[in-house]
Amino acid sequence: MSYFRKLMATAAMGVAVGVTALPAFAETPANMLVIANRIDDITTLDPAQSFEFAGSDVLRNVYGKLVNFDPKNLDAGYQPDLAESWTVSEDGKTITFTMREGVKFHSGNPVRAEDVAFSLKRVVLLNKTPSFIITQFGFTPENVDETIVVDGNTVSITTDKRYATSFVLNCLTATIGGVVDKELVMANEVDGDMGNTWLATNSAGSGPYSLASWKPKESVTLNANADYYGGEPAMKRVIVRHVQESATQRLMLERGDIDVARDLNPSDVEGVRAAEGVEILEEMRGRLMYIAASQKHPELSKPEVRQALKYLIDYEGMQNSFLKGAYVTHQNFLPKTYLGAVDENPFSLDLDKAKALLAEAGVDGMELTIGVREAQERLEIAQSLQNTFGQAGITVNLEVGTGKQILGKYRARELDIYLGAWGPDYPDPHTNAGTFAYNPDNSDAANATGLLAWRNSWDTGGLTEKTAAAVVEGDRSKRDEMYQGIQAQFRDTSPFAVMFQKVEQAGVAENIEGLNLGGAITAVSYWTVTK
Repeated sequence: MSYFRKLMATAAMGVAVGVTALPAFAETPANMLVIANRIDDITTLDPAQSFEFAGSDVLRNVYGKLVNFDPKNLDAGYQPDLAESWTVSEDGKTITFTMREGVKFHSGNPVRAEDVAFSLKRVVLLNKTPSFIITQFGFTPENVDETIVVDGNTVSITTDKRYATSFVLNCLTATIGGVVDKELVMANEVDGDMGNTWLATNSAGSGPYSLASWKPKESVTLNANADYYGGEPAMKRVIVRHVQESATQRLMLERGDIDVARDLNPSDVEGVRAAEGVEILEEMRGRLMYIAASQKHPELSKPEVRQALKYLIDYEGMQNSFLKGAYVTHQNFLPKTYLGAVDENPFSLDLDKAKALLAEAGVDGMELTIGVREAQERLEIAQSLQNTFGQAGITVNLEVGTGKQILGKYRARELDIYLGAWGPDYPDPHTNAGTFAYNPDNSDAANATGLLAWRNSWDTGGLTEKTAAAVVEGDRSKRDEMYQGIQAQFRDTSPFAVMFQKVEQAGVAENIEGLNLGGAITAVSYWTVTK
């Protein structure tokens, strides 16, 4: 049996596929999509808990939602999915969804309004990291039975006050909006966990794909859903292989081992452009690269030090060298294309100014640890920071680990400085304002790990109240102005230094059509791909 056939046979049995041997072969099968991507940040595939980039890619293809994005027309915004229509009450607080008839879960069970209610209540009751996306509307374990109600083929949700309907619906496009099969999930409940342990490595969705296997730091395999209401996908199997190095991804792509390489560095992008049979797909993404300083640290909590750090970053140098083409300088928490987005980038590398600010704060040298995931461009950013911080008398130690390891420490408030990425959860400005600039309870007991301001022990200096006001403002132009003002204050006072916005440059075999990476608003779509 050939190596390629052996590889696909093992994948079909759900066996992890390694990347230690890379012999040449012609191309992947016509009905299979094989992708190289860094997927070591996946911690679970339960839609009520998953909160990482690679996990979002998987779950977008596995779970249907009440409303969702059409990958063929992202500009149209959210569209009907499992709900065929909805109405809004006069007071604007209750949205009633009518379910699409005839849709089935992968198990064969029908998708019911009861499954929707169970899924949303489950998010609230489990109270995992991303639950705030739902609980921000006033849903609590005590009131979900009264605020999320089933009536025949409809399900109604009632928020604690009137919000813009678009804001509520945009939140339901997030990963936590994935509707799970109640019967299947509860059949796998353990010790009252509502199926959380089982769903970490299994799926119970109705989307175009089901989960065949997830082998941490190795591979994810998806099988096409022949009964998907939107039509069976052309790619009968999708295999996402964890490949850490850009050079390895490029080699695999050029030899036909994979169809898509998603983590190419700028030099390998240029190499792919010159190769035959492959091309570069570019999309502006919503992902931001930033650093954040713990406000528990006695020196980092000083306003002058927070400001000094922003002048110790070589934005232009990084953008024009090892990040060339992959990231553009962007110093605001709202990505370009979002309501309220601004182009103001006031900071640049200025050692004299940084040193003066440190002196003003009474800081004469210090030692810090930066936590960073073991990904090439992040390590290169960290090394650049290590260099420029060092020129101001700050010794930087790098704590390098997997995405799961570093995120775990960050969420536990255990890092001096975190270097990482953040992507919007839904296409509304509150998705980032509500995590970077909102922190209603800064206590350790709050355990608000989904809020970046909380992770860094920052009480926001009044931005929490301004963010709360912006999210209920009904006038679009006023809301736009409010977010611009919030970001201006955030740039000057926060412990965050937003540095770059992602431009994804994926290497793609030239016979691949219909691949959509999700733009700035959602995750990748596989079901539209053809060869």
